[in-house]
Amino acid sequence: MENDFKKLGLKLTPQRLAIMHLLEGNTSHPSAEDIHGALKPLFPTMSLATVYKTLEALKGKGLLQELTVQPGRKRFDPNPRPHPHLVCTRCSRVVDAELKEGPVLQDAKGFKLIRANVEFYGLCPRCST
Repeated sequence: MENDFKKLGLKLTPQRLAIMHLLEGNTSHPSAEDIHGALKPLFPTMSLATVYKTLEALKGKGLLQELTVQPGRKRFDPNPRPHPHLVCTRCSRVVDAELKEGPVLQDAKGFKLIRANVEFYGLCPRCST
């Protein structure tokens, strides 16, 4: 991801590098607040705005996707390829899922499709017991 950042002409600061390292291979789908909280001990002066700006820059360059599986709280996935997610309605855990066959849209009604989000909601194993 570091090389991608440079290739795309984005300034690489220590804070942005730390955000990228935290996201790399991260499957917890963290929010900006989660990322800020995790990095605050390393960068006490880093603002939440810096985290949001970095995430928006990465999203804008196609390096991560934004999930809106919770009202009022964006989550981020460093895997930019389209894939479905499983969302726990009790604890808000988000897990990547795979479909045997991708969702098929029979008729786009003239829309030029840009992206698709597929989420399945239910209870995770921890919450269903």
